Amino acid sequence: MDDKTRTELEAAVYRRLVEHLRSRTDVQNIDMMNLAGFCRNCLSNWMKDAADAKGVPMSKDQSREIVYGEPFDQWKAKHQKEASKEQQAAFEKAAPKH
Repeated sequence: MDDKTRTELEAAVYRRLVEHLRSRTDVQNIDMMNLAGFCRNCLSNWMKDAADAKGVPMSKDQSREIVYGEPFDQWKAKHQKEASKEQQAAFEKAAPKH
């Protein structure tokens, strides 16, 4: 497979992942972190890192909006729940691995 095709396929997979996460607002970021070691915020940070590496101007807010599909504060107000003590404990236990 040539590099152009691989990049196009990777981009399509990324777009599908982001769309899936946008539709699964019931899945909290802390649960993703505890189970998979990454979350929506990680994806947005990686987007910003990639933009920075290419010299493309992008703010943290812009990268989050790309991933969340709306300004982060709006998404957070609509969908983010307070983490339970169990979720917080699991996060603290797994934090060194992140």
